[in-house]
Amino acid sequence: MSTTLTADPAARTARPRLLRGLTWLVLRQHRTTLCCVLALTVLGSLWIVYQRAQLIDVLDAAGWPGKPAPVPVVGEAYGSLTSLLTLLPGVLAVFLGAPLIAADQEQGTAQLVTTQSVTRRRWVVAKLGWCLLITLVACSVLSAVFTWWWHPYRSVLGDNWMDTAVFDVTGPVLPALALFLTAAGFTIGILVRRVLASMVVTLGFTVVAQTAWDMFRDRLGSPRTIRYPLDGSMPARLDDAYEVDRWVGSADGQLYGWGSCAEATEKATNACIEEKGIVDNVFQYLDYDQMSAMQWTGAGILLAGTAVLTAFALWWTSRRPL
Repeated sequence: MSTTLTADPAARTARPRLLRGLTWLVLRQHRTTLCCVLALTVLGSLWIVYQRAQLIDVLDAAGWPGKPAPVPVVGEAYGSLTSLLTLLPGVLAVFLGAPLIAADQEQGTAQLVTTQSVTRRRWVVAKLGWCLLITLVACSVLSAVFTWWWHPYRSVLGDNWMDTAVFDVTGPVLPALALFLTAAGFTIGILVRRVLASMVVTLGFTVVAQTAWDMFRDRLGSPRTIRYPLDGSMPARLDDAYEVDRWVGSADGQLYGWGSCAEATEKATNACIEEKGIVDNVFQYLDYDQMSAMQWTGAGILLAGTAVLTAFALWWTSRRPL
């Protein structure tokens, strides 16, 4: 009895793959995380589009911009959305960055992979590159879609452009901040070498870093100063400005604190004003037209920090056993 082979194994042609080798391995290892991040990006973008459509319907029904917009024009959905976008960089740092290498170190996968034909540096570069790329894509898309909603309707959405809920989630700041915190996450993971501990330390670092960023944000631009009469109304151009500081000033340019003449009685207040020769309000502010430059400046600082952290992570892993 003879057996006939239907196909010669040596003659079989392998189906070409779009992804091969180490890239395929890394994506397959993290396919669940990849699917979750992509789903978050798609669903978040659809939610923003839906909320924008609802806002347009409300404003059209009120006759805006010919008539005043209803107050409040947005509800809990907008606040929930901006809160989630603000938290997104920290979430990616804790759940994507921190376990990236630490999980492989803890489970022994790092030792297994680096004893194969792939060099340790190449494997680490592939892992970090994948992590930063998916972070960049997800946050760039969400930032672009939210900016598309916020920019034309910013006058009715309530938040000032310098608020965390706007400045940090529009333009280049959201992806830059997410990249920095994610880079900090995988660097901490490489140093700590344990998943849970790395996530806890990364969470603490994220809270500290975002608090420091909130304190530093208004230093990204050069404040402008305007003077207007003490009894006059604030100029309309300041309606969209972010207040840095304010004083009262005399005719010779001397500045006094805002409450310098806050006396108990009106008569005493007027006497104080006359004695000091106070004639003007002095208002120091950041204007909306500075927002773009400030965002790109801040993004540049954050990206520089990302580069430093990534370079350190690569240097550390090339010098120390995983």
